[in-house]
Amino acid sequence: MRNQKKLLIEQLDRKLLPFNEVKNIQIPERGWIHTIRSTYNMTLKQLGSRLKITSQGVKDIEERELSGSISIKSLRDVGKALEMQFVYGFVPIQDSVENFLELKARKLAEKIVLRTSHNMKLENQETSEESIKSAIDELTKELYREMNKSLWD
Repeated sequence: MRNQKKLLIEQLDRKLLPFNEVKNIQIPERGWIHTIRSTYNMTLKQLGSRLKITSQGVKDIEERELSGSISIKSLRDVGKALEMQFVYGFVPIQDSVENFLELKARKLAEKIVLRTSHNMKLENQETSEESIKSAIDELTKELYREMNKSLWD
């Protein structure tokens, strides 16, 4: 089961890897649709004709893109009308799913170990910094390996 989880993480990382190249792309101030349409020197009416909607409908689409309320289907349809392929995906902030999950496991391990260490200190059973670090490292590995649902609490 552990190998299967690791394999799933590796597969997801491979699928998301190409998106890392585009994570720093700046969205044009007036949105992609308006920018591409304008660069093509295409009017609202002309794009509307390709989409089988009115020029006001195209204007509404451009506004929905800017507000973030546009649907994926609409973006695909506009892409097709502009003779472009619409692509979407997610980019891990930590560069990979594996790094992200390890970080989540480490944060949880630190919380658990430091809470336990604090309780032991109150009972005059203080542990060394080295043993705390070692306990955090071990618990991090265990939490990551087990992919415990508590990572999300």
